[in-house]
Amino acid sequence: MFVRTESFKEFIRYYPVVSFIVLIHILLYLLTVIPAFPSAWLFETLMGVNLYIVQGEYWRLVTPIFIHSGLAHVLFNSFSLVLFGPALERMLGKSRFILLYLATGILANVATLLLKPLTYTHVGSSGAIFGLFGVYLAIVLLRKDLMSSENTQVILTIAIIGVLMTFLQPNINVTAHLFGLISGFVLGSMLIGKGRQY
Repeated sequence: MFVRTESFKEFIRYYPVVSFIVLIHILLYLLTVIPAFPSAWLFETLMGVNLYIVQGEYWRLVTPIFIHSGLAHVLFNSFSLVLFGPALERMLGKSRFILLYLATGILANVATLLLKPLTYTHVGSSGAIFGLFGVYLAIVLLRKDLMSSENTQVILTIAIIGVLMTFLQPNINVTAHLFGLISGFVLGSMLIGKGRQY
């Protein structure tokens, strides 16, 4: 379930949504580091800035999901999506997976807006990634038939480590992580009713 054995072409064919999101991550990162491109302008336009959101720049509730602050940041989040996204894309279907990913990321950013200072700025897809963890927790607790006991142990271990690391690492948007997880659990509990076993 969490071990990728597909070739590159097979992965793109089987999991087009995950592949497209990772492509967006990489392209936006490259655009923010190309010297000839107005990278600072792009980054500043897409990042989450609470003050600008309350002034009407509502796209900043969405765009931070896809932009990252450095190579390690984009690689870690993209790797997490490649690892944990495919099973849910297959289980939920493309449309419901897109809905869930965007919704959890946006809700994490809304929580950041409501609970963090107006001066707070943020980027990264971690809220949406934790949303995926929340869906897996909903599956573990509400639809055990959809996942094997081995995979249940894996996802519970990773979710616990992820939450612990949220509080131990510096410069982490704790609010986005926690509310991504919570929104993923709530939305996941509504979306997994017709999920396919993996």
